[in-house]
Amino acid sequence: MTFEEYVHSRGAALVRFARLLTGDDHRADDLVQEVLAKAYVQWRRVVAADRPDIYVRRMLVNANSSWWRRRSNRELSVAEIVDHPGDRDLGADAVERDLMWRLMARLPPRQRAVLVLRYYEDLDDASVAEILDCSPVTVRTTALRAVATLRERYRASESIVGANRD
Repeated sequence: MTFEEYVHSRGAALVRFARLLTGDDHRADDLVQEVLAKAYVQWRRVVAADRPDIYVRRMLVNANSSWWRRRSNRELSVAEIVDHPGDRDLGADAVERDLMWRLMARLPPRQRAVLVLRYYEDLDDASVAEILDCSPVTVRTTALRAVATLRERYRASESIVGANRD
């Protein structure tokens, strides 16, 4: 498979994956572009790994983690500051989904990566472990902790929203 064929067939999926990892459309585009530039230079090694998709996804996860490690990158850019849902009726589903994405964005990068790979990309634990370069047990443990954190934060946000209604 050539690099061009790979990008043509998997490019959109890589951008979706990066958007879920980063929580920022623009940074996700930059991240994919940066990773694909590195993959292009090393394409023979990537293809030799037998599973280029796993290799490139691992590169995305690592690049995202590296970005977060840089001291200057502690801010999240958002198009609009939203403190609480407004008086408009956005629909319960939309509000729940928005809340969940905001809670996901607050997870540590590795926990977010595990949840995205496992539940959004629908990969098994072995594939997630291969991408993240860890054991399947670590994937399961990380997913368990991430889901527990989400549940705890979700319950806390529900009690705050409930208190504000009264």
